[in-house]
Amino acid sequence: MNIDRAVLAFAGVMILASAALAHFVSPLWLWFTVFIGVNMLQASVTGFCPAAIIFRKLGVRAGCAFK
Repeated sequence: MNIDRAVLAFAGVMILASAALAHFVSPLWLWFTVFIGVNMLQASVTGFCPAAIIFRKLGVRAGCAFK
């Protein structure tokens, strides 16, 4: 797995977790979903992604999007 796929998988898991928390705990958890979406949007524009930096430090090999 490369960083690109790891970031997408991590974002997907976080969105599903926040949706589950919003359903079972409190609708306020939807703000976490909004945060994830905004972070993904800014990463697509700027190329800066905190999750990619963390995965790189963990030794995940580089992909074409986050070098």
